[in-house]
Amino acid sequence: MEKEFDTVEGTIDTVETKKNKKKKKKEKVSLFSIFIKGLWTNNPGLCQLLGLCPLLAVTNTASNALGLALATLVVICCSSVVISLLRKFILTEIRIPVYVLFIATLVTVVRFYVQAFFPDIYEQLGIYLALIVTNCIIMGRAEAFAGKNGVISSFVDALGSGIGFGFVLLVLGGIREILGTGTLFAGASNLLGSFGQSLECSVISENYTIMVAILPPGGFFIMAFMIALKNFMNNFKKNRFENSLKIKSIQN
Repeated sequence: MEKEFDTVEGTIDTVETKKNKKKKKKEKVSLFSIFIKGLWTNNPGLCQLLGLCPLLAVTNTASNALGLALATLVVICCSSVVISLLRKFILTEIRIPVYVLFIATLVTVVRFYVQAFFPDIYEQLGIYLALIVTNCIIMGRAEAFAGKNGVISSFVDALGSGIGFGFVLLVLGGIREILGTGTLFAGASNLLGSFGQSLECSVISENYTIMVAILPPGGFFIMAFMIALKNFMNNFKKNRFENSLKIKSIQN
């Protein structure tokens, strides 16, 4: 009986070790899927439609969009890491005020840094730099992911969501600037120095610009086209995959 009990314990241990190894493998693989989910599959701007207020208000130029994207990326990554580290010490009843406190502290530091070293960008971004505190993307990632997962997974999730949101900001700002003023990355030297000055260029003549593109209605129209394009790409891949599974009929 003792031998049989020992053999049963041994088999249980081996099964548990195999399960732990499988879990570790899944965690390693899932990091890439977490990043891609925030970057493209569940993009905050194109899928969740979060942060539309700064998304449409600041993206009249590509340089402004890049400045807000970098600030948002820093805040979302730092806040997710901090909240993930302290998630076991934060009471569930007061988690939302604590999250807001952490995010507001980080936003204040970033705002003072931009105001001190990039005053032109600070004036152009205006109140939307301070409104990062109320950005639904940052609060959403803190509530849905960082407060329930480890530091590495939370950082990867925040990085993917931040880069995905920044990509939408940059593309939307570039299209609106080209169509509205005919330039691209105008004023980038205020943010990137001499490297940004090399990015400033004129794409089309001012005689062929569309003024509505840099106005809020133009931002809504271009954003709608971007969302439609993403949905078309997703449906095209889905239909192509489904068609590949179908059995081709044998022609006589």
